[in-house]
Amino acid sequence: MTATEEPSAAPPQPLTITQLAELAGVSTATVSKVVNGRSEVAPETRALVEGLIRRHGYRRQRRRVNASALVEVVFHALDGDYPIEMIKGVDQVAREHHLAVVISDMHQRSGPGHGWIEGVLSRRPSGVIAVFSGLTEEQRDQLVTRDIPIVLLDPSGDPGPGVPSVGAGNWSGGLSATRHLIDLGHRRIAVITGPDWALSSRARLDGYRTALDLAGVPVDPELIGSGDFVIEGGLAQAHRLLRLPDPPTAIFACNDGQAVGVYRAAYELGLRIPGDLSVVGFDDLPSVQWAVPPLTTVRQPLTEMAAKATTMLMKLAQGEPLPQTRVELGTELIVRASTAPPSR
Repeated sequence: MTATEEPSAAPPQPLTITQLAELAGVSTATVSKVVNGRSEVAPETRALVEGLIRRHGYRRQRRRVNASALVEVVFHALDGDYPIEMIKGVDQVAREHHLAVVISDMHQRSGPGHGWIEGVLSRRPSGVIAVFSGLTEEQRDQLVTRDIPIVLLDPSGDPGPGVPSVGAGNWSGGLSATRHLIDLGHRRIAVITGPDWALSSRARLDGYRTALDLAGVPVDPELIGSGDFVIEGGLAQAHRLLRLPDPPTAIFACNDGQAVGVYRAAYELGLRIPGDLSVVGFDDLPSVQWAVPPLTTVRQPLTEMAAKATTMLMKLAQGEPLPQTRVELGTELIVRASTAPPSR
């Protein structure tokens, strides 16, 4: 270094509880309550301390010594077989690491509320897995500054740079489902999507559109039904589609729950599956092989996805780097008896 060169500034060091308390003008006990997710702190004070932690960082006296032997799993909703298959995968890996699993249900909300993050900070788990849901930037910051790693599983939106996530080949699954129906001779193929905000729903719809485009079949907007990944939505959209002047001969439901709704609509309208209507689902939940007729569907490896996400979480909890932060497992078309060539 020459005489005219200035030494580079050292990166700022995270602050201790005592230093944070001095900056905020509050007691160390108050800062400790915020750090540990305790509720008995005024909202204004909590926001002030959290802002300082986000700006300066928080340094523990000893790293992660207080981590509990828990994995925290938060679900968008705990309805149907989908969460059960996910829990199986989490539990497989958690048991190998002698960890218990704590489950939270957001009851269809887009993200967990303030009470949830307070509970997580209080329990201080080894890590958090968010399933088909998202956390706010503030909630992620609160976890990161407490050294609580997070992995998104089947993320509902773009995870963002550097956020670990595990998903499935949704676009290729939508493509293979629609191509299967085209190969059988169908041209009036409807789709019942999931919610617009869901990344998986948009990808499956894009796969559907691509398959039609590759086959030279125009996309008819009238054949696109906006669903919500629940049975009732599939039922309502199937009734609308099947009452069109020129109804579809096949329906691709973007999850198995909506396919069940299509089955019910066909029954109520006196239609036979697959004689009058072919149906394809998405997920391959255990129950659909027992439907009458057994459902053709795209297998999404839910248990394997959850196991992979938990393995990634354990590496992060142990301070190990991940070879890749975004993992996508393949999907597979499972052909059963709900699809056949069109009768008209």
